[in-house]
Amino acid sequence: MSALRFIFRWWTVFALLAAAAMLATAHAFQHFGGYAPCHLCLEQRKLYWAAIAIALPATCWALFTRSKGTPRVAAFLLFAVFASEAIVAVFHAGVEVKWWPGPASCTGGGGAVDIAGLQSLLTGGSVQVPMCDVAVWSWGGLSMAGWNAVIAAGLAVASLIASMRRKENVFRGR
Repeated sequence: MSALRFIFRWWTVFALLAAAAMLATAHAFQHFGGYAPCHLCLEQRKLYWAAIAIALPATCWALFTRSKGTPRVAAFLLFAVFASEAIVAVFHAGVEVKWWPGPASCTGGGGAVDIAGLQSLLTGGSVQVPMCDVAVWSWGGLSMAGWNAVIAAGLAVASLIASMRRKENVFRGR
């Protein structure tokens, strides 16, 4: 069996690992790199959590029922989640390069405030809310949102291919 065929057969395992890796990377940028997430960044994280919520039970189902691979409906649901992720990431990247306006919650009209920010406000300080229309990191000409769009689009395409995988004959060889 070729490597690609194996990957698409067990796509929920790979999608689960990819979504977990994307969340781990986002948290690493936040906690170790000091890049606080804006409102749109947090929305993108929710979609990766949704992918995990689909991929984890589907993977367990496939493994514990001795299935012939990923349930195709789970792969199609992952396609929908990753495609949505790509759309939100493209929108966020467009906001960063000022192609269109972003939501008021992250372009100066408010946003999430953490405990340290609230303590700072109570002691007379100010809190810096991350803005969605400012790219704080980029590599190769793409911001984090841009790279997220590329990766999510790739995951969406792979999920669609996995959902169209030919059903294996369980009685083959008998």
